[in-house]
Amino acid sequence: MSILALCALLGGCVTAETVQFKASNPQQQALMRDGQPALVSRQKTSLVLVRPAARQMQANGRPVFVVGINNLGKQPVDFRVSQVEAVQHAAGSDFEMKVVTYEMLVQEEKNRQVAAALLTGVAAAGNAYSASRAGYGHYTTPGGRTGTFYSPTAAAIAQNNAAAQNEAMIATTVETGQRNMAVLEQAVIKDNTMMPGEWYGGQLHIAPPTDQGGGPKMYTIVITVGSDRHVIDISQGPAGV
Repeated sequence: MSILALCALLGGCVTAETVQFKASNPQQQALMRDGQPALVSRQKTSLVLVRPAARQMQANGRPVFVVGINNLGKQPVDFRVSQVEAVQHAAGSDFEMKVVTYEMLVQEEKNRQVAAALLTGVAAAGNAYSASRAGYGHYTTPGGRTGTFYSPTAAAIAQNNAAAQNEAMIATTVETGQRNMAVLEQAVIKDNTMMPGEWYGGQLHIAPPTDQGGGPKMYTIVITVGSDRHVIDISQGPAGV
């Protein structure tokens, strides 16, 4: 009961899920890489390696996969994120799962930074106001008289402390935003032309699959490389099941 109450207080416990791959044709092999499930798919002119970006996924969160692509041909080949497809299979029907592109993730981060800047501004204004009132105080004499006083020294100390705190908050907000942008730039997969023999890859973010009442979520990702189509069948369900 205590655990249930705590979960309710925190807005619900986060359920961890894992994924499994199923080879859909003889040119594919499901395997393990460093303790994580993975799948290798080979077509005429390309090879694709897919594995989850983390050992566990949040139940209602976006699945994120690391995709590695190798150009096996003798000519340059294009990879386009817009050609990646994701479809969930549920109740005998197929439902599109949106591929979240680098540009979408960057816009989300920009929106987050605006919200963070607004919150930082509110906090900084609160600090500044509190500091402006810090020099004022009240006194009561032994005879019962009361009054107010102002201490320039106390006010200066409080204002200096508030300025330092505000500067630190603003710097942290800016640094966090810059760091998040750098991570997206380095990690997320984008359009790319691969030379013969070249490897390319990065994170592929997919919209969350719909819940299946605690059962496994079945979906397919199709990765097109040049004229090759790599069909990746995935089952996602509660960890340990």
